[in-house]
Amino acid sequence: MLSNKQLAKRLFEIEALQFSPEDPFKWTSGILSPVYCDNRLVMSDVRLRKEIAQSLAEKIREDYPDTDLIAGCATAGIPHAAWVAECLGLPMVYVRDKAKGHGKGNQIEGSMEAGQNAIVIEDLISTGKSSIAAAQALQKEGINVTGVLALFSYELQKAVEAFRDADLSYQSLTTFPYLLQVMKEEEKVAEESYARLREWNQDPEAFSYNYQG
Repeated sequence: MLSNKQLAKRLFEIEALQFSPEDPFKWTSGILSPVYCDNRLVMSDVRLRKEIAQSLAEKIREDYPDTDLIAGCATAGIPHAAWVAECLGLPMVYVRDKAKGHGKGNQIEGSMEAGQNAIVIEDLISTGKSSIAAAQALQKEGINVTGVLALFSYELQKAVEAFRDADLSYQSLTTFPYLLQVMKEEEKVAEESYARLREWNQDPEAFSYNYQG
């Protein structure tokens, strides 16, 4: 299994994780972030995507042994869910952010049965909104969502609180704090930028307000 630091380093090496402390990226939520995570790049790295799938599968075997359904969050979580389902020999579904406006109007694609124990696979967790929405869509169909697994989490307090309020557990293979450790140890970030990154992680809303102000 990939360690937290190993995965953080690999994601940085393939430029799935990019720093821009002085010119932050803007999320759809309006939050300004000095780090951008694009795990879609993992799809093109055959070795890394296999290692990630195996790490997720091993975590499921260890922590969620009763899992009998893998659910991917559309869209970036879908390929990872497929690779994990293949590793475990389990059926898979995927969940859109909303029901289709045509055809059968499905929000969830694939076959499932009420009472199944599902793990939701997401590529990254920022505020937790999309992962929680996917889990709740499954719960409405009688699926028992036992947890959410992601490749990367920013570990924002907002997400921690959102998952707690939704009564859902989540884990990720690596996190923003581990990324910072790797970057500092390998001297990939200046001390001043490191301080700004930590400041953002502790309070992204205040960081965004101060930057715009």
